[in-house]
Amino acid sequence: MHATATSISARPARVLRWRVVDIVVASVVAVAAGVVFWVWGQAYNPISGPVTAVLPGFQGLLNGPWLFAGVLTALIVRKPGAALYGELVAAVVSALIGTQWGFATLLSGVVQGLGAEIVFALFLYTSWGLIPALIAGAGAGLAESILDLLYSYPGSTPAFAVTYTITTTVSGVVFAGLGSWLLVKALARTGALSRFAAGREVTGRV
Repeated sequence: MHATATSISARPARVLRWRVVDIVVASVVAVAAGVVFWVWGQAYNPISGPVTAVLPGFQGLLNGPWLFAGVLTALIVRKPGAALYGELVAAVVSALIGTQWGFATLLSGVVQGLGAEIVFALFLYTSWGLIPALIAGAGAGLAESILDLLYSYPGSTPAFAVTYTITTTVSGVVFAGLGSWLLVKALARTGALSRFAAGREVTGRV
């Protein structure tokens, strides 16, 4: 009984307050993601045009690269607000570099970030494995698909709306969910995340 009590008391308390290192790393990740957003924005139109013409609604599969910043930041920092912060800062960086969507880029950042943030909040910010990551990616994709249908595709047919929602959500699961989870594991193995629980879990350090 004494050993059990000791082991429980020895567990580090879950601290939800942001540290300076959390802010710095989250900002670095978000800025890098913002550059990725911008690069993907340049490639999007030449790719999405043919896809839209042949398979209307399936262009949602191309949205994933814009959805990963929030999930990735949250999986590393593991603090309330990390998903929203990561996605919004990435969107701001992308907009500052220059995008064709202007203000809508920032709106998308908020919506995508909230979509992922709500999922991690539902897990009470205590579960950061593959399943929560996949669901958070789906949340970001679902939120973005709703925004796009209202903002970019008003009056679309039910068939298009359903197809676009499904493909965007699937893209979020793959790129933002699975992709971010794999990237965190890869970064952790290099020792780059040694100051975070995400890194210590992989390396076995306490």
